[in-house]
Parts: sequence; C-alpha cells; structure tokens
Amino acid sequence: MERILVVGGGIAGTATALALHKAGFDVVVHEAHPDTAEDIGAFLTLASNGMRALAQLGASDAVTSIGFPLRSLRLLDDRGSEVAHAPMGEADDALLRYRCLRRGALNAALQAEAVRRGIGIVHGARLVSFENGPHQVSARFADGSVATGALLIGADGVNSTLRRSIAPGVEPVSAGQRVFYGYTRGASVAEETGHITMVRGSNASFGYAVSPDRETYWFARVATEALPTEEPAASGPSRRREQLVALLRADATPAADIVAAATDGIMATNATEIPPGTPWHSGRTLIIGDAAHAASPATGQGASMALEDAVILAKSLRDAPDAERAFALYEACRRPRVEHNITVSGQISRGTRTPPRTGSAPSPRRTGDDALIAQLDWDSDLRAVSGEGGSGATAADRSAPRP
Repeated sequence: MERILVVGGGIAGTATALALHKAGFDVVVHEAHPDTAEDIGAFLTLASNGMRALAQLGASDAVTSIGFPLRSLRLLDDRGSEVAHAPMGEADDALLRYRCLRRGALNAALQAEAVRRGIGIVHGARLVSFENGPHQVSARFADGSVATGALLIGADGVNSTLRRSIAPGVEPVSAGQRVFYGYTRGASVAEETGHITMVRGSNASFGYAVSPDRETYWFARVATEALPTEEPAASGPSRRREQLVALLRADATPAADIVAAATDGIMATNATEIPPGTPWHSGRTLIIGDAAHAASPATGQGASMALEDAVILAKSLRDAPDAERAFALYEACRRPRVEHNITVSGQISRGTRTPPRTGSAPSPRRTGDDALIAQLDWDSDLRAVSGEGGSGATAADRSAPRP
C-alpha cells in the first residue's frame, strides 16, 4: 500500500496518523518542531466528543494518564454569585468525561502512542512546498529533503503552509478578543477539583479549574484590539498581569486574586478564526484541524474537533473507493459541524451570543450528537451512516483500503 504523508505533529496530525494506521494505511508524520514540543502552548479541555474520538482510536489510556477530569461547570455572575452548576458532557462515563490538560502534554502523549504503534514521526521537517501529481504528491522540506506519498494531509495549524496553496489569500481573521492563559499555585479558591468555573465578568470572560495538586489553571478572554505582530517590551508578563488584574478588579469574583497570584509566565494570544467556505483540498492534498477550520476558543472545541476530524478522515479513506470520493465524503460529514462551531464561537467572542451553560459541543441540529456518534463508531461504514450510500458492511468485512 502506498504511503500517506501527514504534515504537522500536533493534536490533529498525530491523531490522524493514529486513525490512518488503525485503518490499515502506511503513514508518516512530518513535524517542524525538533522534538515533541511538550513545553509549547497553554492548557485546554477535551470535551466528551473529543474523548469519544480518542476511545475509537484506542488511545484513551494515553490521555487519561495525564491532566484531570472535569465533571461539572459552575457559572458565576460579576458579583461572584453562583447562578448555575450543572453536569458537563457525559460526566457519568469515566472514559468520556471532560478532561483538563496542558496542550504540550497532550501532544507528547499522542506522539508517544504513535511511536509505540510503529508510526514514523520525522522531527525538524518544516514544509516549504508540495506538488500534486497524477499518482502521488511530493512534499519538500526546509532541509532540502523530499517525501512522496499517495496523499498529503495538512495538519499544520492556523498558519498552514498547505492552506496558502490550496486557498490562496485565505488568512486567519480576528475574532475580536485577546486571550490570556496562566497557572497559579496557592490561589485562595475554596472549591475542590473536578469542575470548571466560568465567570461572566464586566470586562472579561474568565474561567478556572483546580487540579488535584491545587494548581489553578485559568484563562481570560478580553474584547480588545488584536495584539501587534511584535509586542513591545512593556507588554511582557508583568505588564500583562497588571492590565488583566485591573480589568478583573471591577468585579467581586475570585478572578483578580487568581491572576495576581500567578507566578509563571502569562501567555497572551489573539482569538482568530478561518473564514467558513475555505477550500479544504486540491488534488491529492487535504487540510484538517485548525489549518482548515480554526475557531475562536470561546466554545473550547478546537482540540476535540481535531480529534473528530482524525477518525472521520480515516474512515472516509477506508470506506470510499478512491481518494476523490473519500475527500468528498469527509467534507460532507465535517463542514456543517465545524463551520457551525466557527460561527457560534465567533459570536460568543464578539458578544453577540450567550455561551452555552454546560459547555456542550455546538451542533447544527438537535440530532447532531446522534449523527456524530454514528459517524465516529469505528465499526460502521461511514457512507451508510452519513446517507452517502454504502454496503453497510462492518470494518472487519472490508479489505485493506487503497488511496
């Protein structure tokens, strides 16, 4: 069987490699970073839909060994009063429960699982160009090396090199917020671990969760002008802390004290999104994850959507008779859901929509969750469950796929 190349060894790329390998494909990941990038990025939450995708890949153990579970969500108003406290996602199922973890730790865990399964990961391979041919695609890297395969899957993030070729002129746009992330030890918060608290403040949306070892993971989303390309020295961690604490002091909530007590560096980034309608594929090349459909972080669905992508792409290539029809099947399944997420998350960031109380994944329709569960089910034929036709045969009945 011919090889499939994956560019990008982050969450989307490594999960896609795991899924393609499970589907019987030969796959190699090319990652620009020289190692696992375990110290890069802030924390994130994996929602129940993302955990379901991991379970279909047989990768739950690799992820539940890190981070900590979240069973419920508390909502506070700007006076610090609790206005809601509800279960979050599939809280009763230990395998599907929300999970809070550092992005770099998740990257490292997924890459270690890929290596354990014999999947090749080439580090220090930064893509500079690619060329679609009639029977294969070639990828050229900054060190002068070239790799060829039957297909090229781009999971190279919001500033994707592949997207710039597939969809010239499409760039991420501001979703109208600046987002801060940090960690605080010894913060004066009384609640126990196992839930996330969201604060609807006067000047910022704030969220925090306490780990079992009493470290508070927190974020703040502030409506403001986008960060400049190069931040001045005055905008370093100390200045960020001062600006954020001043905004949060307007409310009688724990938020200002949590940020004021932060000792580690505070990350700041812009909330950006990829415009809906962006082309995803050209010839033998397809982009997935943030490269294709990055959304603002307001719904907290970025990583979970990427994990869904991985499973459904692998099933599309497994179940469809050729790559062209597989890409069409994948897009038919994914575009309505991920672009709905872009829209909802952007509306929350811009203040034109109220965030969902339970933190559940947005769906274009009430039956969306049932449809997603059927699509993610590894043993189902994706063509049949998506209404695109198909024999209804199980995975065990099908022969090895061909790109």
